[in-house]
Amino acid sequence: MTAPRRIGILGGMGPEATVLLMQRLIRAVPARDDGDHIPLFVDMNPQVPSRIAALIEGTGPSPEPVLVAMARGLQQAGAMALAMPCNTAHHYAPAIRRAVTIPLIDMIELSVDAALRAAGPGATVGILASPAVRLTGVFDAALAARGLHAVHPDPQAQDGLLQAIRAIKRAGVTDTERQALDAARASVERSGARVSLVACTELSLAMEPAPPGGPLIDTLDALVGGIVAFALAPASPSSHASDAGCEV
Repeated sequence: MTAPRRIGILGGMGPEATVLLMQRLIRAVPARDDGDHIPLFVDMNPQVPSRIAALIEGTGPSPEPVLVAMARGLQQAGAMALAMPCNTAHHYAPAIRRAVTIPLIDMIELSVDAALRAAGPGATVGILASPAVRLTGVFDAALAARGLHAVHPDPQAQDGLLQAIRAIKRAGVTDTERQALDAARASVERSGARVSLVACTELSLAMEPAPPGGPLIDTLDALVGGIVAFALAPASPSSHASDAGCEV
């Protein structure tokens, strides 16, 4: 087996979600021994300014300069591609791409491609995420580019998701947070969603194990798939960037 390529992780948003990404990466690699696993540089930085404060409340500094510095540091350390297990932070992906010369494995693009495969052309896709994801439109634009339609939970269910995200960051997952995820999923299904994207990595923690019900795609799983595809692919001039949802 060719030695896997090293991936730089912009982490800490939040810390448990970053650890969950690493756990799922370990499970996803067909390893025979330690050396078959994907090498990582992980910048676990819980001090990245709050995306909620910056984008929803307008009370905090922009995370962009910190994310750009993290990306540059990971490239300088030797990472061959970057990944960021935070959906909301992909609002700053263009600035990250401008700051480095290695690919960013794009969780948004990978997840939307998975939704298209699961739901088919022209389908409505539910977005279960922080309100900041709706405000920035990161999924709406990517879905529209593929002929898909985004639908978000009703205001009550959306508020329940935000409270669940905050509670998970504060104290971990309980049945209350799982119930909030279920309520939001039911809301988008009433609006015609054929498949739903769990588009907050804090909510990914609430899917351990995955809840029953309608079709759900965890964006963290889509990112894991993209990382594995890039890291284990044979080196080539193109680095298989397009195959892994990468952009430079």
